[in-house]
Amino acid sequence: MNSELIINVAPWETRVALLENGSAVEFHVERAAQRGCVGNIYKGRVVRVLPGMQAAFVDIGLERTAFLYVTDVYDHLSEFEAMLGKADSHGQPERYNHEENEPELHYTPPPFRIEDLLYEGQEILVQVAKEPVGSKGARVTSHVSLPGRHLVLMPTMNHVGISRRIEDETERQRLKDTIEALRPNGMGFIARTASEGVSAQDIEAEMDFLLRLWEDIQKKAANLSMPSLVYEDLDITLRAVRDLFTGDVKRLVVDSRQAYDRILEFIETFALHLRPCVELYDQPMPIFDFFGIEVEMSRALDKKVWLKSGGYIVIESTEALTAIDVNTGRYVGKRHLEDTILKTNLEAAKEIAYQLRLRNIGGLIIIDFIDMEDAASRDEVFNTLKSSIRRDKCKSNILRMSELGLIQMTRKRNRESLHRLLCERCFYCEGSGVLKSKRTLCYDIFRRIQREAKSRSTTSIQVMVHPKIGEALLKEEAHYLEILEKDIEREITIISRPDHHLEQYEIRYS
Repeated sequence: MNSELIINVAPWETRVALLENGSAVEFHVERAAQRGCVGNIYKGRVVRVLPGMQAAFVDIGLERTAFLYVTDVYDHLSEFEAMLGKADSHGQPERYNHEENEPELHYTPPPFRIEDLLYEGQEILVQVAKEPVGSKGARVTSHVSLPGRHLVLMPTMNHVGISRRIEDETERQRLKDTIEALRPNGMGFIARTASEGVSAQDIEAEMDFLLRLWEDIQKKAANLSMPSLVYEDLDITLRAVRDLFTGDVKRLVVDSRQAYDRILEFIETFALHLRPCVELYDQPMPIFDFFGIEVEMSRALDKKVWLKSGGYIVIESTEALTAIDVNTGRYVGKRHLEDTILKTNLEAAKEIAYQLRLRNIGGLIIIDFIDMEDAASRDEVFNTLKSSIRRDKCKSNILRMSELGLIQMTRKRNRESLHRLLCERCFYCEGSGVLKSKRTLCYDIFRRIQREAKSRSTTSIQVMVHPKIGEALLKEEAHYLEILEKDIEREITIISRPDHHLEQYEIRYS
């Protein structure tokens, strides 16, 4: 499959799209004002222990306290306690799963209770495993993992694992033998998908780098007060290179010279062979417009998705689950009703797998396919959905279709969905719908001015917006507004119009 990685860099946000055969299948965004925290390591304080939930809340310095479950407590906390100057505690991890495409290690559930492991006021070193979602705080673990390009270091586990996506048994055994021969006693490692075919020398070099990084983290944690950020994961640009720039990706295209130079510097250390695949985009048309991504991103926020046959699916997200409804729409078929329904359901199954990945929909998902009387048809739709979702790196669990045409499934959720990330609760309809967030609208305006200003011989620009957007442009986004003015070498005047809808704006050039 021909895959490409497209990176759009602006002072206010960085957007990454993974294309397969020219269509966007994954979309990631990181904003300077809302940078994510997954992978970050914090020195935190236990603020509350909940025996009834076998969990604890940990203050790590974020807006909401983080959630730590009993099986995520490191089984030899005495090492951390010695470093942090506290009493010994003990526990046993139940499982570890650093990435959806990496192996999962199972352990006997711990015989300890959370109240035996932690106490209020205790210092603990934790890593964020899941971003805060909605009203929930971050999910953290004391089983630290440090991912590199080819390996993942697990300093709290004495185990060697190989990515499930490496299917050749000879290569799996080679990697396992190589890591076993090189790793220090008591240190766990996972060979990532990108390690396939990599030499022992490169594996050893990355292993040394990760071990030195872990040593530096421990030393830094010992000298910090709590709560404190001990280690910050790579920004989205370099994470995309590390995690998404796999053997399937034929090229990476980025539209920022600074980001291009950083990427080259990064791959010279970890993957020199990828250098010819990195390109700097320097065309006047915005990079996401050139590759057709901007239109696809707009469609990814719509509730209704039309199918090629004329049918459609409706995607509705709630606090508890996501419901997806399949309808025949304009499609009336050619001969039999059952054939019409089967064709619509099969097409919908493929589209649903694509939309789940593109929109990053996680948690519990209920799919209401059109009712089918034939059990063989229900099995065919189920198998189509299952096979279509295999390329998705996020772990999924799909149950067979019921006689009512319902499929229940779960998809692992590590970060906010595209809908939650780009939209906010609508204050016009008191929450029954959504609007684009003020920040998203500001950046839409910035991108439109960037696109249009260079082709117009004007000296000034006037932007008429809703007062709330005007306030955001002149306060929170004032720094980026100044950067944009310098870039286009023209003055931008913001004019508030109370009669405008929040999403309505006008740009006049004079």
